[in-house]
Amino acid sequence: MHQDQQASIIRNVENALDEDVGSGDITAQLIPADKQAHAKVITREKAVLCGTDWVDAVFKKVSNELKIIWAFKDGDTVQANDILFTLDGSARAILTGERSALNFLQTLSGTATTSQYYANLVAHTQVKLLDTRKTLPGLRLAQKYAVKCGGCHNHRIGLYDAFLIKENHILACGSIKQAIETARLISSSKPVEVEVESMGELEQALSAKADIIMLDNFPIETLKKAVALTAGSAKLEASGGITYQTIVPIAETGVDYISIGALTKDCQSIDLSMRISI
Repeated sequence: MHQDQQASIIRNVENALDEDVGSGDITAQLIPADKQAHAKVITREKAVLCGTDWVDAVFKKVSNELKIIWAFKDGDTVQANDILFTLDGSARAILTGERSALNFLQTLSGTATTSQYYANLVAHTQVKLLDTRKTLPGLRLAQKYAVKCGGCHNHRIGLYDAFLIKENHILACGSIKQAIETARLISSSKPVEVEVESMGELEQALSAKADIIMLDNFPIETLKKAVALTAGSAKLEASGGITYQTIVPIAETGVDYISIGALTKDCQSIDLSMRISI
């Protein structure tokens, strides 16, 4: 895991504990400070596990003395009623960190599981499925990591690491050609993608040598024509309201990428349960 991700985990965990624990867990104070406990976390449904580093960071933050043993690693498929990990140490610390830790694990596992579901639908093609910036606030890097655990791929991380020229950018610049040329002047090293809404705009983007061309809400037959016209001279990305019901025929047109907001914004959290014995 790269340095930016590690720093992001620390921020995520600090923010989560700040909003949940605040000035202190008053209910945990009912338990004697020296009371020890054993806990196990169980999944109630099949899932792709993701978020172990966030869980570790939560419990490390509440107590350096807790011992966590994982039965699985990120990216593993787990079955209903599997024990994901066990935890031993201060009963107070376990109970204080429980909700924040499980929130991360259930959300990121949900993202990874949704991503795997979509990836499996198009596994017979060469297409790469991409996430979007439609992520939960504050969890951009976390969810994008989860997408990769589920077998899909990351689009740009934010507004800073790649150009994505859309309709309003084109209007403000004057033309597709001018927008792409200006992007090259701003940063010659960053990829330039342009969104198009017609075959005519596709031709303009190809002429201006865009790296990637996003085909916005193109019908299937038009996607096929776009693939034939482009013939590998640029990467093509299909986008726009794509669901599990429409993704397979789109993938079979031969586009290089399909971007899907549902990977991160429509994921269903995984049902997890912690059981404690003292």
